Amino acid sequence: MSQVSCMTAPAFCLRVAMSCAVLLAASVFALPAAAAYPERPIRIIVPFPPGGASDVIARLFADKFAQTWGVTAVVDNRTGASGIIGTDLVAKSAPDGYTLGMVALSFAINPAIHKLPYDSDRDFTFVTIAASNPLVLVSNPQFQVKSVKELIDLAKSKPDGVTFASSGTGTSPHMSAELFKLMTGVKMLHVPYKGSTAAHPDLFAGRVNVMFDTLIATLPHIKGGRLKVLGITSKTRSAELPDAIPIAETVPGYESTSWVVMMGPAKIPAPVVEKLNAESVRLLALPDVKERVARLGAVPVGNSAAEARKFIHAELAKWTKTVKAAGITSGN
Repeated sequence: MSQVSCMTAPAFCLRVAMSCAVLLAASVFALPAAAAYPERPIRIIVPFPPGGASDVIARLFADKFAQTWGVTAVVDNRTGASGIIGTDLVAKSAPDGYTLGMVALSFAINPAIHKLPYDSDRDFTFVTIAASNPLVLVSNPQFQVKSVKELIDLAKSKPDGVTFASSGTGTSPHMSAELFKLMTGVKMLHVPYKGSTAAHPDLFAGRVNVMFDTLIATLPHIKGGRLKVLGITSKTRSAELPDAIPIAETVPGYESTSWVVMMGPAKIPAPVVEKLNAESVRLLALPDVKERVARLGAVPVGNSAAEARKFIHAELAKWTKTVKAAGITSGN
């Protein structure tokens, strides 16, 4: 095998030397910049209206960032198109750690339903999963089934004879039911509503049989006796509802949680990501933050950036498969 030497290929050696110089310069300048981060205001884009879990958690982060780092941190609600508008702003922002995003489960569902202006896997840096919010499978107390197994048996005996409500096509309550259908092979009839609260009166009255809904939306009605719990969508029991049996105990591998992830555009320098992650994990363990997150019916997570990326990658694959199986399109 012939070798290239500087005597025979001076141009090649010059290119190698210049490349090394560029890499060295980049490392020299990146480290001080990361060490100084943050030096100016941080913006956290929430692609949903104020008041939801993503918004509340983003404001908790903004407050704690300001306290810890002494810089202004603001929440910017950019709503529309199932969260796509705000998420696109994050994707196209400068990769310096000063523009972040706080997105939810719809981030993983949208690629299978909509044509997006960004790549949900390639165009983002995932900092941490901030929180996970289980859903509960509920029914009217007079509904004839008392467990997930009984529901599966009934649905199999009467294809499309069991109805399930949702807060709208493509929402986490809808997709939780579609995943349940996919994994059990049952056929149930979808009845979409314009929001969770709009579905509740028909659910209370038994005009629709079951619904997957968030813990925070259903807990008052469960405690008030207007709803009966058949199961919970997390793999473990909830401290807020300890008697709710995980659906996974009847349907192995079933899990459907609404989550909140902090992210930013792709190519944020690794030292900046590490600093953001360390602070995020620290603040999610604070008692006041844990208490506020619990009031949302959620559980703080705070994992590593690598774990967050792995989780999101798996969620994208899971929900793409579920959407295709259900035949959901943007026109549904």
